[in-house]
Amino acid sequence: MIPALILAAGAGRRMGGPKALLVIEGESLLRRAARAALAAGCGPVVAVVGAWDPGLQGLAVHAVPNPDAAEGMASSIRVGMAALPAGTEAVLILAVDQPAVDADLLRRLLALAAADPSRPAACAYAGTLGVPAVLPRRLFPELMGLQGDRGAKGILLREGAASLPFPGGEADLDTPGDLGR
Repeated sequence: MIPALILAAGAGRRMGGPKALLVIEGESLLRRAARAALAAGCGPVVAVVGAWDPGLQGLAVHAVPNPDAAEGMASSIRVGMAALPAGTEAVLILAVDQPAVDADLLRRLLALAAADPSRPAACAYAGTLGVPAVLPRRLFPELMGLQGDRGAKGILLREGAASLPFPGGEADLDTPGDLGR
């Protein structure tokens, strides 16, 4: 099984509060992402969260607080990577603010990654690659070295990640106006 790392620690300043706690169709974005990862067969599932109750009761998800979340996405990646079990061979990274992510998409991404375990696999949308993405162990040192508000996109592009089309993948939630889409 490949572990899933859900990036959910952001304060959501432009949104007016943590995006992970936004409720869509009766469920928080964090619970939706966690359920999708679990249903796709990921394990363990690690959610990097901020200084708030993540609301993950009843789900087999390990919530890890990021005390340095204000530093940006890279700090959440580092905190989450440090929480993965020793011997992890690959990790599925996903962002909490992409409500179109579901278990089927994650299963297809995991199958694409399994076809060539040495190569990263990522979703393709808006003319680029991004999360959700699966990164092999050989790239873990680079993930641990990320700084600021940078994610893994540069690594995915440089490595020529295998791509899975994700129509609508660019639709993330950053501001209250995004909720109407």
